[in-house]
Amino acid sequence: MGVPVLPDLRADFDPTAVVLYGGGGHGKVLIELIQALGLYRLVGIVDDGLTAGEHVLGVPVLGGAEVLPQLYQQGVRLAVNGVGGIGHPEVRWRVFETLLSAGLTCPTLVHPAAYVERSARLEGGVQVLPQAYISSAVKIGFGTVINAGAVVSHDCVLGQCVNLSPGALLAGGVLVEDFVQIGMGATVNIGITVGRGARIGNGATVKADVPPGGVVRAGTIWPPPASTQGG
Repeated sequence: MGVPVLPDLRADFDPTAVVLYGGGGHGKVLIELIQALGLYRLVGIVDDGLTAGEHVLGVPVLGGAEVLPQLYQQGVRLAVNGVGGIGHPEVRWRVFETLLSAGLTCPTLVHPAAYVERSARLEGGVQVLPQAYISSAVKIGFGTVINAGAVVSHDCVLGQCVNLSPGALLAGGVLVEDFVQIGMGATVNIGITVGRGARIGNGATVKADVPPGGVVRAGTIWPPPASTQGG
């Protein structure tokens, strides 16, 4: 099969035209976030696993990654990464690389039902979902997801492509390095550093630094009691 021929979007092009890469679960959430904002015109979905011509929540699938150059030629300059990458942040990162290499820019999206303090700084590609709260002097790196009901307290610094799951709570001054995944309802105490690529399971409580690549299992306390360390 050749590259699909897209409808000509230039006739009604505007600078807010945006394409969504990924029509799965996270993509569906972002469709409704984009619609709730009312700031962008969602022209369609790009997804390598869906068939061009089908629809997701009423939004047409345009094809796979091969259609990105056509979209750029037609004047589309904005793209949203709808691949959540839970458990595999490198998959989400590869999507960003694909979008950026196609000349597209990833805007920051903050749901109207979320609250971000004015002193917080969010880089491109950040997505903040409903009921999340981002406090004073927070810095959030490129491509990070702050899911529904999550709290990022004052002076926290989050790196690139972090995923903060629904209901996760970060106390003040927490440093979360690149590609960290923090599970639902997990809590991280004040001043803690969570190393690059670490994973914190649902409902875990983190009371000390987590090393790069470390795993804190769901429902546990980190560090584990002395009697359980070392096997």
